[in-house]
Amino acid sequence: MDVVLLSRIQFALTIMFHYLFPPLTIGLGIFLVYLEGRYLKTKDPQYEAATKFWVRIFALNFSIGVASGIVMEFQFGTNWAAYSRYVGDVFGAALAAEGIFAFFLESGFLALLVFGWDKVSPRVHFFSTIMVALGSIFSAIWIIVAISWQQTPDGYAVRNVETPAGIVQRAELTDFWDVVFNPSAMDRLVHVLLGALILASFFMLSISAYYLLKEKNTEFARKSFVPALVLGAIASLAVAISGDSQGKIVAKYQPAKLAAMEGIYKTSDQGTPMVLFGIPDSETKTMRYSIEIPGLLSFLVHGDKDKPVAGLDQYEPDEPPVAIPFVTFHIMVGLGIYFIILTLYGLWCHLRGSLFKKKWLLWVFVFSVIGPFMANQFGWIAAEVGRQPWIVYGLLRTGDAVSPGLAASQVFGSIVMFGVIYIMLFALWIYLLNEKIQNGPEPAKLASE
Repeated sequence: MDVVLLSRIQFALTIMFHYLFPPLTIGLGIFLVYLEGRYLKTKDPQYEAATKFWVRIFALNFSIGVASGIVMEFQFGTNWAAYSRYVGDVFGAALAAEGIFAFFLESGFLALLVFGWDKVSPRVHFFSTIMVALGSIFSAIWIIVAISWQQTPDGYAVRNVETPAGIVQRAELTDFWDVVFNPSAMDRLVHVLLGALILASFFMLSISAYYLLKEKNTEFARKSFVPALVLGAIASLAVAISGDSQGKIVAKYQPAKLAAMEGIYKTSDQGTPMVLFGIPDSETKTMRYSIEIPGLLSFLVHGDKDKPVAGLDQYEPDEPPVAIPFVTFHIMVGLGIYFIILTLYGLWCHLRGSLFKKKWLLWVFVFSVIGPFMANQFGWIAAEVGRQPWIVYGLLRTGDAVSPGLAASQVFGSIVMFGVIYIMLFALWIYLLNEKIQNGPEPAKLASE
């Protein structure tokens, strides 16, 4: 197989596995601050028991996330040396900031969060909880800055640099803050953080609903379920607004990606429809069996239902593939609508006092945790595949970014090796997570002693 394709597959598999964990870590960190804050204010031992339980889940998730994340950074040298040389001055600055200002903050206070309950005062422990939550958010900020720069590069200059292999081009940092606030960074950051909140909310809703159905740890489950439901509903509504804003950024700076995600092969001479469903046909460059809303995409992008949106025919031969961005983007949007409907209905039932009586609804919440995991994954797939054939949009092609001399057999062998390791890590995560759920939280009266 082609070494470029194999390297892309390897990086995709490693980052998709890793990305199961950071969003959950970020979201749970925010909930930990809320639960422990409520305990300090009310002195209700149930809140302390809840905080201790979710801290154990948080620590497990953080550990697996760190273990799986280290592998990705090595690939910048092993598989993508040409890319690293080209963007190292810019991309490296963001990664260095993540390590110094975020990871050390998060990991530095993690031990105090997990083991410091009886060793420091409640206020000091609460401070450590806040620092861990902030560390996870800061980590997301710098990673999103680095990734967004690849999509909408800014604050750089391309210069010729003399190397032992000859003169090569590289992107060099000219304005650090232009890199940080590149055109898509803040919109992407908001979207990612909201996705993390949705995932953590549904994760807590799933476990809490399971306890309620089994009629065990019911007081703990209620105190976890209600705030997760409220914040999940707010985040689900907010992510729809964030998605619309991000869509306008994509339309402005990456119009070919927008055309791929929306399945627009040809530029129309009138308003462009929104394709709700269809099967992309790359051979005929048409959307088969499509269900459309006339003029809606034009209205969302331009505010004018009669102004056309550029199709992929405007970007040949550099147009991205359509099938993967189109399918993953539409699944993500469909899941987002599902989250809104489910959480708002859950809130309505809660206000009527019937939420915990509807066992069928609790079962829906138990299994709905799969949805946010899928939505987070598919959102990134749509964004990353949609920028092809560029690894740095408009500057460096993916095919030119691989390490020289890299053999396909080497990449394939490492894919198999890491695949086995990741399967084992995932099995360990599921086993330990199930063990903690089955054991449940500490009894409230013991947690308050």
